Amino acid sequence: MRRVGGQRDLLIAGHVVVDHFLRIAVVPHADRTAPVLSERTELGGTATHLARAAARHGLTVGVLSRVGEGFPARFHGLLASEGVDLRGLITVAGAPTPACTILEQSDGTTRTLIQQGPMAGRSPRAMPGSWWRSYRWVHLGTGDPDYYLRLARAARRARQHVALDPAQEILYRWSRSTFREILPYADVLFGNRAEIARATGWAGGGRPADLLEHVPLVVRTEGERGATAFYRGGQVHVESLRPRRRTTLVGAGDSFRGGFYGAWFAGEPLARCVDSGNREALARIEGSA
Repeated sequence: MRRVGGQRDLLIAGHVVVDHFLRIAVVPHADRTAPVLSERTELGGTATHLARAAARHGLTVGVLSRVGEGFPARFHGLLASEGVDLRGLITVAGAPTPACTILEQSDGTTRTLIQQGPMAGRSPRAMPGSWWRSYRWVHLGTGDPDYYLRLARAARRARQHVALDPAQEILYRWSRSTFREILPYADVLFGNRAEIARATGWAGGGRPADLLEHVPLVVRTEGERGATAFYRGGQVHVESLRPRRRTTLVGAGDSFRGGFYGAWFAGEPLARCVDSGNREALARIEGSA
C-alpha cells in the first residue's frame, strides 16, 4: 500500500453491512408464500464495496462507519487482511449491526430491506480523531447528512478533497437545503441517473452539466449503458462491457467508484478512469471480484 508524503489516499464514510441474499423465482403477493431457491451471507455495504475495490487497485483506504456488537469477526478480519484501515469502524454497544435482506429474482431485479442499526438517525457530534486528516480524499457516501456536512467543512479546513455520493439516500434521507449547503464543498459528485436527476433539480438546473456551476466533476453511472463524466470542459462517456454471466448487481455501483479512484489516483485521463470503473463493476457483476 502506498503513501504520498506520509498521507493515505482515500477515507470512505458509509455503510458496512452484513448482506443476507435470498434467491427467489418471484416476489409473492400479499399473504402468499414463495420458496427460497438458495441463500448466502456476504460482507456488504456502500463503504465496504468501494473500499475493497479501491484497495485492489493499490490505494491506501479506510472506512468511517458504525456497526453493532453482532458484526461478524470474520468480516472484520477480512477487511483488515485486505489492508483496509479500520480505525474508523466503531462498534456501538447494544445496537443491532447494519444488515440487509436482499431478494434476488431470477430476472436479475432485487428488492432490499435494511436494518440501519447505529447508522440510523444522527451520528455523534464529535469528529473522528486526528488520524482521519492523514487522508488526501474523503468520500462521503450513505449516512447522516448533517454529520457529513460537518465532515465536509472540516475537510475543507484541512485542505482535503471531498467526494459526495449520497446514493439512494438522496431520494429519502437528504433534504434540498442540506444538499445545497454541502455541494460547494465537493470536488466530485457521484450518482446514478435518478440520483443525479434529483441533485440537478435541487441545485436549480435542468441537466447534469448545470451542476458544474457548483462542483467541478459529476460522474453518473448508467447501468448497461456505461457511465458519463461531466466536467467544465465537456463530457466523457464510456460504454460498459457485456457480462459473460450475472452473479449479482448489488455493490456494482460502489465497485465502479473504487475502480474509478484506482485510475484517478494513478493520474490517468478521465476516460480511462470511467473505463476502470466500468471494469470493476463488471467484475463485481460476474462474481470475479
